[in-house]
Amino acid sequence: MIPAIRVTDVWKYYDGDGSSTAALRGTNLEVAPGELVAIYGQSGSGKTTLLNVLAGLDRVSKGVIELEGNNIEALGDFGRTMLRRTRIGFVFQFFNLLPTLTAFENVFLSQELAGRLDEQTIRDTLRAVGLAGKEKRFPHELSGGEQQRVAIARALVKQPSIILADEPTGNLDSQIGNQILDLLSHTCRERKTTLIVATHSPLTCRYVDRTMRMVDGVLEEDHSCPEPDA
Repeated sequence: MIPAIRVTDVWKYYDGDGSSTAALRGTNLEVAPGELVAIYGQSGSGKTTLLNVLAGLDRVSKGVIELEGNNIEALGDFGRTMLRRTRIGFVFQFFNLLPTLTAFENVFLSQELAGRLDEQTIRDTLRAVGLAGKEKRFPHELSGGEQQRVAIARALVKQPSIILADEPTGNLDSQIGNQILDLLSHTCRERKTTLIVATHSPLTCRYVDRTMRMVDGVLEEDHSCPEPDA
């Protein structure tokens, strides 16, 4: 079986102030199709950098990233753009919704960029994330949890094979965070979608198949499930 994601000896350097800093240091990762993986780490540990290079938003300094058997470096800029539009879904900590568009329109835009135009699918997806009846509301008319549900619907509507979620509960309280993680993990399992969650929240390990830990750009297997803070 071809892995959904294979990362081989990936390094990422950032230059500044006359010096070079390694955000990723020989990262290796293999994720099976449909597997749910959490990557733990503090801010600045390299989690977001890893998601960015997985999506082709940033280029690696050294090493190889393969998505579904395709070396993303060989795809070129246009190929990486199409990969993000059609095969990868994103869920962000700060939602990244367009404030002048309704919930329906935010999800519609994602589907349009993927080349799929089906209004019923959009309505079904919003209903699946618990937003039936709120399609015409603008982001400022929705709670934080509801905005994150729109963001999840936006990622799901194009039926991606991989979803990358960067601190998806970072702006939410623990109760709403649990609801979001349950929704995201349940939907990915149902659709056999591969999920990578970058997080510092101990809640996440309850919802995934495997946990990893990122420390100073180094990624390691982590078989523990930390307890939530009291």
